[in-house]
Amino acid sequence: MEKKTVFSGIQASGSLHLGNYLGAIRNWASMQYEYNNYFCVVDLHTITISQDPSTLRAKIREVAGLLFAAGINEENSVVYIQSEVKEHSELAWILNCITPLGWLHRMTQFKEKSETQKEEVSVGLFDYPVLQAADILLYDAHLVPVGEDQRQHVELCRDIAQRFNYRYGQVFLPPEAFIAPFGGRVMGLANPDKKMSKSEEKQEDSISLLDSPDQIRGKIKKATTDSLRDIRFNQERPGVNNLLTIYQLLTEKNQEEIENHFAGKSYKDLKEQLAEVVIESLRPLQERYNELTGEQGCLEEMLARGAERAGAQAERKIRQVQESMGLR
Repeated sequence: MEKKTVFSGIQASGSLHLGNYLGAIRNWASMQYEYNNYFCVVDLHTITISQDPSTLRAKIREVAGLLFAAGINEENSVVYIQSEVKEHSELAWILNCITPLGWLHRMTQFKEKSETQKEEVSVGLFDYPVLQAADILLYDAHLVPVGEDQRQHVELCRDIAQRFNYRYGQVFLPPEAFIAPFGGRVMGLANPDKKMSKSEEKQEDSISLLDSPDQIRGKIKKATTDSLRDIRFNQERPGVNNLLTIYQLLTEKNQEEIENHFAGKSYKDLKEQLAEVVIESLRPLQERYNELTGEQGCLEEMLARGAERAGAQAERKIRQVQESMGLR
C-alpha cells in the first residue's frame, strides 16, 4: 500500500522551544516512518515580518539543525529550505490569480497579527495563506500536521485546490489537516493562558531547545502557579496544569500516576523535578545539534540534498500546473 505524503513547515524566526518540540517536531519524527515526508524551513513566510538579515541566516541554519537533531532523518524525510526551491514562489503567484480576495479577508490569523502592526502590515502577511497553499500543493500532500490555530489555513488550501481543479482539471490533491490528539498546545510558563511563544520579547515564557540547564531551572522556577496547594491536573488552574502536562508529555506517565507521585509535595518539588526531566529530555537533542553544526559543511550538505529532492517533485508539479493552464 502506497504511503501517504505529509508536508509541514516551520518558520525561522525566534527560538524553537519546548512547545514546538512537544506539539509538533517530536510528532514529525515519530510519524516519519509511516509517511513520505517533506519538512520545510519556511523562510519566505518568515520575511512577511521585517527580519535582520544576519539573524535570519543564523536562525534558518539553527532551525534546520534542530529538526535533524530531534530525530528527523534523510532516509525517511526531505528537509529543506523553502527559498531554495523556486517553485514555491512561482506557484504562489499562480494561485494568487485564482484566489478570491474575500477568502483572504476571512483569515482570522491575519486579523489578529495586523492589529499589532497597523499601517506597517505587509501584503505578504495578508497573502501568507496562499504561499502556504503553494507549499502544500506542490508535493501532493495528503496530510498537514498543524495546530488548531492553523486549521483554517489548511481549509483554505483545500478550497484553492478545488477551485483550480474545477477550472483546469484534476491537478491538485486537496489536503487534510492532521491535529495531534495530545500535546498540541503547550502553554507559556509566565502566561499559561496563551501558547508558548517563539517571540524574543517573551523569553521567560518559553524554554528554548538550546537553553542551558541553569536557564531551564531558572525559567521553571519562576513559572506561574496559583495559591492552592494540591498538585492536580485541572484546566481551571492553567499554571499548574501546564507544568503537569509538560511533565506528562516528557515522562509518558498517566495523570493518576503523576498526581500520586506529587501527592503531599509542594510546587517547589514539582518545579525542581520538572526542570530535571526537561534537562535530561533535551540533552540528547542538544548533543546531536552541536555535532551537526560543529562539523564544517555537514548541515549545508544535508540541506542541499533535501532541496534537490524537493525540487525534483516541485518541478514536476509546476510543469503540470503550467500545462493545464496553457502556460506551456
